[in-house]
Amino acid sequence: MKNKRILYISQEITPYLPESEMSEISRYLPQGVQERGREIRTFMPRYGCVNERRNQLHEVIRLSGMNLVINDTDHPLIIKVASIQSARMQVYFIDNEDYFHRKCVLYDPENNFFEDNDERAIFFARGVLETVIKLRWAPDIIHCHGWLTALVPLYIKKYYHDDPLFTHSKVVYSVYNDDFTGSLNKNFRKKLMLKGITANDVKLLENPTYVNVSKMAIQFSDALIQGTREINPELEDFLAGSGKKFLGYQGKDDFIEAYNMFYDQV
Repeated sequence: MKNKRILYISQEITPYLPESEMSEISRYLPQGVQERGREIRTFMPRYGCVNERRNQLHEVIRLSGMNLVINDTDHPLIIKVASIQSARMQVYFIDNEDYFHRKCVLYDPENNFFEDNDERAIFFARGVLETVIKLRWAPDIIHCHGWLTALVPLYIKKYYHDDPLFTHSKVVYSVYNDDFTGSLNKNFRKKLMLKGITANDVKLLENPTYVNVSKMAIQFSDALIQGTREINPELEDFLAGSGKKFLGYQGKDDFIEAYNMFYDQV
C-alpha cells in the first residue's frame, strides 16, 4: 500500500499563486505524502500571472505538441514544469495561449468571471489526463482540488474508463469554499459530449452553477473530502447524502496524515 501512486490536480498551488487554504493544501500535501513513501505527480494551470522566470518554468517538449478540440476548435496543449527544491517536488503546468496567458486567474481586473471558464476547465482536465497518458504513469488515486478540476471525475469514469492507465484509478474530490456566482456558459453541456458521455451524465449542467458543477463531480467521484471548514450549505447536505467514503475537515496540523490514511481506505 505504501507505494501507491497519487495524482494531484489543483486549481491553485502556492508559491505560484497567493496563499489560500486550497493552495497550501495543494503545496504541502503532495510533499508530505511523498515523504511517506508514495509516488506523486502534481498539476495546475499555467495562469498568466505565474511568473515563469522567477519560478524557473520550462517547457517539456516531449509532452507538448498535442491539440485538444473544444467546441470544434483546435487548441495546442503546452506542458511546462517547475521544481520546488525544498520539497524535492515537481509541478507540471497546463498551458495554452487562448486560455491561460491572461494575467488573472478566474476573474478579470474588474472582478468579472471569465466567459470562457467552462472551456478552460475542459482544457485543463483533458490536458492533465492526456499528459498522464503520455507519461505512461498509472495513478492509483486521482485527488482533485477546486471546481476547475470538477470534470476530471466525469472524464475518468466515462471517457477514459477503458484506458488501461486509469482502469484501477479511484477519484477523490475535495470540496472547498471556492463558490462562483452566476453560471458557466449555457452551452457547457454540449462542449462536454465526447464518446462515452451521455446527456444524462451531464443533466445537472442544464444550469451550470457552482453547486451543480460540484454535484456532478461528487456523483462521479469514489471518495470525498471537505477541504475547508466552511463550504456551500447545499453541498454540505449533498455530501452527507452521497453515501460515499467521506473525510471531514482536517486542520493544518493533521491533514497530511489524515489524507494519507484516507487514501488506503478508498
